[in-house]
Amino acid sequence: MSWLRVFLIVCPVLVAVVLVGAWAAQGFDTFGLSLQGLLAMIAGAVLTSAVAIGLMALVFLSNRSGHDDDIGRPDPPDGHGGGHG
Repeated sequence: MSWLRVFLIVCPVLVAVVLVGAWAAQGFDTFGLSLQGLLAMIAGAVLTSAVAIGLMALVFLSNRSGHDDDIGRPDPPDGHGGGHG
């Protein structure tokens, strides 16, 4: 499995573990939420983190692959992809 897939799986799981640990340690009673509200809050935090982590991973992957290097460069006058001839 590639590092990107492992990263995308591990990070949301860690966020969920931290939220469940915080709930187990102190509870979320101060928010006045029901069980369904707590589950929705945890799911929303995990999914939001997963999207953010995934987008950042794609930015790093795109940067490393070199796809971003040609953006903004004008095409050569001959219309070819940079040949010498």
